[in-house]
Amino acid sequence: MITLSVRGLPRSTTEESLTALFTEYGIVRSLKMAKDLFSGDCKGFAIIDMEGHEARAAIAALDGSDFNGAMIRVGPDRPRKGRGGKRR
Repeated sequence: MITLSVRGLPRSTTEESLTALFTEYGIVRSLKMAKDLFSGDCKGFAIIDMEGHEARAAIAALDGSDFNGAMIRVGPDRPRKGRGGKRR
């Protein structure tokens, strides 16, 4: 399982349209899209879980591509260092 980071999404993006885009390359195991609390619009990024070879195919095909008029960036999600954990 590989977690993908998708950035640069237009505000009009829905979970359904994003799932349909990535389903062309394999099964989307989970999708979490950041939404504005009040309007419900997409905040421009999402996290998607896919199987390894399917995720690599999606990265190769979709990174830098046009999606609803915006160039999206797709790559492996890298956890941020220094977030959470024990308090000193």
